[in-house]
Amino acid sequence: MSSNAKKQPVLGRGLGALLQNSETDITSANGSTVGSIAMLPISAIEANPFNPRTHFEKEALDELCESIKIHGIIQPLTVRKLGRDKYQLISGERRFRASQMSGLSEVPAYIRIANDQTMLEMALVENIQRENLNAIEVALSFERLLEECNLTQEQLSEKVAKSRSSIANHIRLLKLPAEIQVGVRDSLISMGHARALVSLSNEEEQLKRYNQIISEQLSVRDIESLLKSSPKKTTVSSSAKSIELNSSQKVFKDFLGERLSAKVAIQKTKNGNGKLSIQFDSESDLNRIIELLKR
Repeated sequence: MSSNAKKQPVLGRGLGALLQNSETDITSANGSTVGSIAMLPISAIEANPFNPRTHFEKEALDELCESIKIHGIIQPLTVRKLGRDKYQLISGERRFRASQMSGLSEVPAYIRIANDQTMLEMALVENIQRENLNAIEVALSFERLLEECNLTQEQLSEKVAKSRSSIANHIRLLKLPAEIQVGVRDSLISMGHARALVSLSNEEEQLKRYNQIISEQLSVRDIESLLKSSPKKTTVSSSAKSIELNSSQKVFKDFLGERLSAKVAIQKTKNGNGKLSIQFDSESDLNRIIELLKR
């Protein structure tokens, strides 16, 4: 899909209905819907003064701004309702700033009130079970339960009756470029295709293979075979050539990757040394991993 392709709606059909079921809506005393997704004027939202993050890299903001101009906001902001038509950011300040830069007048947002965490958790868990949600919508719900409801992956696994590997595989999809997430959301590719693309660490290569899947109508098996047969770049020198991990080390690498919802690599050399690396995509992603490692 080229950058000049027709812009898709900001919210998919399923995402817009995520929390708008009459049995699971969270409604405040004055009758405004809380917990569902709403389009809010940017002018009605204020930044959180207690946000510990004060520095935002300009280049990263510029890139996000361009992405929003093309694809809209894939992941809604989360705001707290302060009063009549006034809201304060809980999370998503980078998306908020980039939206201002892109000239948007309104943005999609989850609305929260002070004591709605338990109800939000119940609504999200119930809606994850719905069959009409696509993989990106499910991933966003998993991420919200982990971050906003302070659940561990073990607790989340029990609540939604899904394996930790299934949860980790969904959340990894949110690391893909926005164009590919839109493709999953709009059923241009399947979750199986997207999982294959996540294995590629280079965003340019991910987009190249994504467009190849669409143009050549490749099946999941096709793209998996193609990626396996592709020559891999050497990342270590010949004098420190890495050797294969043993079975227990491979199990640990896969376990740690699922535990952290991140790409983990272990390299060993014949000399017995090596390195363990954990990939993160942003400062907030790094902080998320650090918190998980502390538990």
